[in-house]
Amino acid sequence: MKISSKFVGVTLKEYRTVVSWRNTMNYAAAVDDNNPRYFNDEQEAGIVAPPMYCVAATWPILAKLWDYIDVADFPRDILRTQVHYSEYLQFHATIKPGDELCINGRISAILPGKTGTHIVIRFEAQNRQGKPIFTEYIGGMMRGVACADKGAGEQDLPQIPPCPESVSPVWQHMIRIAPLQPYIYDGCADIAFPIHTSQKFAREVGLPGIILHGTAALAFAARELLNRHADGDPARLRVLACRFTGMILPGSHIRVQLLARKDRGEFRELFFRILGDQERIVIDDGYARMQK
Repeated sequence: MKISSKFVGVTLKEYRTVVSWRNTMNYAAAVDDNNPRYFNDEQEAGIVAPPMYCVAATWPILAKLWDYIDVADFPRDILRTQVHYSEYLQFHATIKPGDELCINGRISAILPGKTGTHIVIRFEAQNRQGKPIFTEYIGGMMRGVACADKGAGEQDLPQIPPCPESVSPVWQHMIRIAPLQPYIYDGCADIAFPIHTSQKFAREVGLPGIILHGTAALAFAARELLNRHADGDPARLRVLACRFTGMILPGSHIRVQLLARKDRGEFRELFFRILGDQERIVIDDGYARMQK
């Protein structure tokens, strides 16, 4: 199978959704984040969604991407080969229950990779009043799919600053991934894909068994970063990004490691990674930008 970079720039059909308190609370519960900002609906300002809820908002598009790419000759069969490879989220405002989100997407880059072709989709979400809420660059690796040319769009992708050298982690936090965690995240986040819940399907596509969603692991990291460096205030998180480099099996442990931090004016940059079993890196190039 092959794909050409001629599809860079293709726009997706618009998607609209209304966020409910049940959506946002369930997402926070899915990653064991008991921050009162997500649950205490008696507070004067009301509740907000966890930052990583953005991936749940765009998932309905990705789950039926073939319905949103309105191009007749796009090779739809390649979509069955994809795995989540990269994530870059820029937060313009917090999501609140009652928000009506209007989400528009476009294919931002198609690039050749070692194991397939990296396709990046850019989503822009606005509320009913046209206020920007978040921008997401989500990258999928199409395994075994060749790029028919040199690729295009790389220059338009956001760049993550290199991690400063560090001798040892600033801090690290161990998290047990319970056997039922993939099912809890699947149901509460409403991000359903059978490699996370069907042992049979996972084995049929070459995996050792069901695996945890990469976005769930990233949400665990976001929880730790916010609690330790932003007093739990999600409004202070402006950018969160990473590459997904390994599998996380239920019943195992992961370690979130802060590798370095760097102050730049009114912002603080945090560089992190996540290790899985046998010290394998399962999330690499982790980067967060926090407002001080």
